[in-house]
Amino acid sequence: MGALAVTGGEKTRTKSFPAWPVFGEREENALIETLRSGRWGMGDRIDAFEKAFGAYQDAEHCIAVMNGTAALEVALKACGVKPGDEVIVPPYTFIATASSVVHVGGIPVFVDVEPDTCNLDPAKVEAAITKQTRAIIAVHIGGRPADLDGIVAVGRKHGLKVIEDACQSHGAIWKGQKVGGIADAGTFSFQASKNLNAGEGGAVVSNNREIGELAWSYHNCGRVKTGAWYEHHVLGSNYRMTEFQAALLLAQMEPLEAQTQTRQANGDYLTKLLNEVDGIETMRADERVTRNAYHLYIFRYKPEAFGGLPKKKFIEALSAEGIPCSSGYVPLYKERAFTVSREYIPFDSAFYGGKVDYAKVSCPATERVCADEAVWLTQRMLLGTKEDVEDIARAVRKVRVNCAELKSL
Repeated sequence: MGALAVTGGEKTRTKSFPAWPVFGEREENALIETLRSGRWGMGDRIDAFEKAFGAYQDAEHCIAVMNGTAALEVALKACGVKPGDEVIVPPYTFIATASSVVHVGGIPVFVDVEPDTCNLDPAKVEAAITKQTRAIIAVHIGGRPADLDGIVAVGRKHGLKVIEDACQSHGAIWKGQKVGGIADAGTFSFQASKNLNAGEGGAVVSNNREIGELAWSYHNCGRVKTGAWYEHHVLGSNYRMTEFQAALLLAQMEPLEAQTQTRQANGDYLTKLLNEVDGIETMRADERVTRNAYHLYIFRYKPEAFGGLPKKKFIEALSAEGIPCSSGYVPLYKERAFTVSREYIPFDSAFYGGKVDYAKVSCPATERVCADEAVWLTQRMLLGTKEDVEDIARAVRKVRVNCAELKSL
């Protein structure tokens, strides 16, 4: 295999992976037609997108909003989360999963993840429930569905709403059904890196009529569909999507299913190849995961198999081989933003026994995954050929074989 690139050897791969976003005349024409229509907001394109995306995600109700963070806030409000309520969230996720709870007046309660899925551990949820708990957010991290059987069962047992944070999971399938509409509500993001991309944008989906109607009201200034223009039933806000975003999303939906199938095939192939490398562990197989959307391909690096080599050095070596990769998240409760004071969370918490203090939180599986194990590859790297996937595995094997070279760097 030769010397590692990081120590002066030749790279495993010198060409680029597929570019993202993928676009062409279809997207250009959609934007020009919207511009020339003179209808740039609250029009037919938004209606068409809501119908199309709701149907794609097996959801009866779909409300298009301006971004994924707004989708989470709208879903929380529609599910009845009020100031002072506790909401259970995993700490291995983008900050919006938890910050959206704070922005609606709630208290995020962090519960650890399963290390072999990086998703919320349903076995640990029940112990975090108190008299203040109102909802659970199950994040489908990287596009892999969380254990909705276990999480929804706990929610139903305790009368809690369950929200699916599916912002990375367009087209993911749990037990034959698309995610988002399986629990009480689901949220999606169409930010620039996402598998369905309009630069920004989001959606709330649900198969619960009451929640769907409330979400529509909260996103549209508190209006109701059957009311007058200046008739407001709840204190909503303007979270609406623009016609330009909707037009772009309608165009981007056309290749979405084919792209999703390509990612699935290449992700599965990469799993097969990486399972042959000592010291690399892929996410746990689960027959209930009908399809992983692979917004991220996450694998676990085991330092002990690499002679104790820190993950940071492994990532540097793999990146030098022409395989862009990253370490991913830090535990959310360790982010400076969550060194909170009563200015941000003025309510006492039953779970935290009074004033919220995230400095006392410890989620060992999340901390181990973040510090030592998780390595990320982005979704565009799975949009190419089998040869692209083989290059990734070849580079990982090369670093494994030559890991002794890295100890002195």
